[in-house]
Amino acid sequence: MEQIQHKHVEVSGLKLHVAELGTGPKTVLFLHGFPEIWYSWRHQMVAVAAAGYRAIAFDFRGYGLSQLPPEPEKASFDDLVVDVIGIMDGLGISKAFLVGKDSGAFPAFQVAVVHPERVSGVVTLGIPFMLPGVSVIPMHLLPKGFYILRWQEPGRAEADFGRFDVRTVIRNIYMLFCGSELQVASDEQEIMDLADPSAPLPPWFTEEDLNVYSSLYENSGFRTPLQVPYRSMGKDCGLKDPKITAPGMLIMGEKDYVFKFPGMEEYIRSERLKEFMPNLEIIFHKEGNHFIQEQLPEEVNQLLITFLNKHST
Repeated sequence: MEQIQHKHVEVSGLKLHVAELGTGPKTVLFLHGFPEIWYSWRHQMVAVAAAGYRAIAFDFRGYGLSQLPPEPEKASFDDLVVDVIGIMDGLGISKAFLVGKDSGAFPAFQVAVVHPERVSGVVTLGIPFMLPGVSVIPMHLLPKGFYILRWQEPGRAEADFGRFDVRTVIRNIYMLFCGSELQVASDEQEIMDLADPSAPLPPWFTEEDLNVYSSLYENSGFRTPLQVPYRSMGKDCGLKDPKITAPGMLIMGEKDYVFKFPGMEEYIRSERLKEFMPNLEIIFHKEGNHFIQEQLPEEVNQLLITFLNKHST
């Protein structure tokens, strides 16, 4: 971990924080979700660098140590596509493997569709192929108290989070997202009320880890993260008949609550997914939860390195 190098790369006038390890000829670019950050990929960065790859993870604009956009409420997933290409250009990378987790899967898919010549392969954790505004999941079937629907309401999450310090907010979200059930609040509750403050952290997520996450979100706040992904996921990215021909791999934990979204399991197990990604390999893990890359790093690392080696020849 101490060997990871940190720098800032300017993209579209914003200074984006980049973490980098390894000097191999092939690059792996990691894209985080929420409430995650570059640090979410610490185990994978070390592993792929040791396997001979150049590992790069960056904080999305408005996250962690990256600069906030001038108007966070107007940010969208299209901005993340610009950032991915801008990071690659700024670091002299012509082509890379993209590894996306949770909402970080969206820009991975978008970049692979729009800039196929820049993508060696796409690996996603917990999210099958889908694009902003083109949901294959019937969101209207989710309970009205579901966290995504709540956080899409301007001001609601801000008021909910504002009752606690940043460390408590991150802890609560992590604990809620570790579970295999959907996070649904009653009319009398907010999402933070669902968390049990007495529940111990899982063994794979230490107090030190929580401190790192907290310090990074104390720096950026939640203004941009609430916009991207939650309040911008309905904005159509304008891509018609999208297809990714690059090699792909989906790692899906069967104890990930996302697996219980209406229609999600059916979509993943159907041939429909292969229509978008014909060269896709799907790996199911019975014990994997929403944070499988932190929960089971050795297993995820092995799957990832096997995929990288297979498609690096």
